Amino acid sequence: MRNLDLAPLWRSTVGFDRLFDLLDESARWVGEDNYPPYNIERTGEDHYQISLALAGFTLDEIAITAEQNVLTVEGRKAEKGEHHYLYQGISARPFRRVFNLADYVEVKGATFEGGLLKIDLVREVPEAMKPRRITINAGSGNQQLEHKKAA
Repeated sequence: MRNLDLAPLWRSTVGFDRLFDLLDESARWVGEDNYPPYNIERTGEDHYQISLALAGFTLDEIAITAEQNVLTVEGRKAEKGEHHYLYQGISARPFRRVFNLADYVEVKGATFEGGLLKIDLVREVPEAMKPRRITINAGSGNQQLEHKKAA
């Protein structure tokens, strides 16, 4: 499917602008460079991990930035002297990988070991945003809030 027509959805929804923008952007990513390779893993109910294969990079050559629902990982090899390669199969090109994060997903930490950069993410929904059950009292106009996890 080459063209995604979102017009019917725009007419019948309110407040989903960000979602439609993400869908529109993803349609343009088809020809994007796939370097560096990465995995996105769900490690728990609200826990995620992004792993990037960064063989040949050091900690000083990698930068991670998290800001307002966007996680950016960038890398640039430092030029160290002159090399005379007979064959160079390990890529040393600069990269920039951008991940769009859902609301309330926060970066909790990152580790770099054995050429793999692992970024831990957690979705922490504030208590005020969690669903709550409202009990109804007969007779009086007062409502009581009962905090229970909704199904």
